[in-house]
Amino acid sequence: MNTVALNEPRNFSRESEFITVTVMGQLLGLPISRVHDVFVVSEMTQVPLAQAEIAGLLNLRGRVVTAVSLRSRLGLREEGRAGRRMAVGLEYQGEAYGLLVDEVGDVLKLNQDEIQPNPVHMDRRWAKLSQGVHQLQDVLMIVLDVDAILSFEAEREAA
Repeated sequence: MNTVALNEPRNFSRESEFITVTVMGQLLGLPISRVHDVFVVSEMTQVPLAQAEIAGLLNLRGRVVTAVSLRSRLGLREEGRAGRRMAVGLEYQGEAYGLLVDEVGDVLKLNQDEIQPNPVHMDRRWAKLSQGVHQLQDVLMIVLDVDAILSFEAEREAA
């Protein structure tokens, strides 16, 4: 008869999955648990008098999605974009958002224990939107905080 000892230590994985995106050459990671889909942006409706971060509204399979420019959220310039626009579908406080990025990369499974705090010299705007950094083989990936990225309305009201 085979028995399993209940007191034996279990080997729980501390790995998390991240979808990688690129904005102006910088590798960024979003927790895959927060990502609903990835899509190519075809048509976008501008929103008059919207703040700079709101790129417009999208129709995604019959659902209105607010397009948020990650470039703008990070304080980067919008000009210089070429080619197709990609978006990562996220949800925040019951609303659908499409986070506009330059490129969508791979899904990486990373050890949570290897995520390091933000470097002290990181720009304050970036540090407020980041949960830390992860050193990959040849590049530093910034792990984004989805809630911080999409809570810009509260930021604006507090200002």
